[in-house]
Amino acid sequence: MELNYRKQGDQVPHTSFRIRENDEWRDMSYEEIFAGRSVVLFALPGAFTPTCTSTHLPGFVMQADEFHNKGIDGIYCLSVNDWFVMDAWRQSLNVGDEVTMLPDGNMDFTDQMGMLVEKRNLGFGERSWRYAMIVRDGVIASIFVEDINDPGDPFEVSSAPYLLEHLS
Repeated sequence: MELNYRKQGDQVPHTSFRIRENDEWRDMSYEEIFAGRSVVLFALPGAFTPTCTSTHLPGFVMQADEFHNKGIDGIYCLSVNDWFVMDAWRQSLNVGDEVTMLPDGNMDFTDQMGMLVEKRNLGFGERSWRYAMIVRDGVIASIFVEDINDPGDPFEVSSAPYLLEHLS
């Protein structure tokens, strides 16, 4: 498998994310997330999946203060799931405002990032490949993509501790 994804120095896609606030739908815009801000965005194959639930998301929750102390304004978790699944997952793990969930149910961001992969063999359909990036004012400062040639579910370079080590 090969991915043709956006690299360091590229702009992140100008998309919005459909979320609910106070029982009303709204679009969380590109500007709201990225404009004039330094953020960490990590993407994973799916809410409630084993590695994502036991390690990936909790790692960023536990180390949120360390990211903020290093100048990160926001931490975002992206998955090709809808808002209701992402919110139920957030609640099940008692995630507060440490990490903002980004539902990419229509795969707009993931597709434009070049990170869309087939997971039909697992019954997932199309999903995001596992990666993380540091984004400054909409530009990818650093991107960490798991080994695309690993047939399993690699999880090494997109973890919170790994990003903290590489955050300047």
